[in-house]
Amino acid sequence: MKAVIQRVLKAELKVNNKLISEIDKGFIVFLGVEEGDSEKELVKIATKISKLRIFEDINGKMHLGIKEVNGEILLVSQFTLLGDCKGCNRPSFIKAEKPEKANSMYQSVGKFLENEQIKVKYGVFGADMKINVLNDGPVTIILDSEKL
Repeated sequence: MKAVIQRVLKAELKVNNKLISEIDKGFIVFLGVEEGDSEKELVKIATKISKLRIFEDINGKMHLGIKEVNGEILLVSQFTLLGDCKGCNRPSFIKAEKPEKANSMYQSVGKFLENEQIKVKYGVFGADMKINVLNDGPVTIILDSEKL
């Protein structure tokens, strides 16, 4: 499982020009589920997201987590994180999990974060989404469950 986390001041997600989700201060999390990912990878990556300390304290140091700043998460499923460009220019997505299981894992990551008392908003699985993001920093963190 892979995740790209961006610290944001604001993010909004639209499908067919209709506003679906929006957040203010928090994270936008792009989540890719890899074939064979299990509950183990889900817990590792969701735990790390919930505990990331990438918000600045009064001294300007990245020391605060999302709960301490009352932040929200916009969680977006993104199978393209599993794109493999080794030896070619057109990515192969063969490592991405099948849609039914990937959607279930994506929803479970969101529920895990909600159980950690974090407000989570969602994208639309499989949709062509348009996302506007006001990055803060910018701060971008890449997580790979195999490396946690």
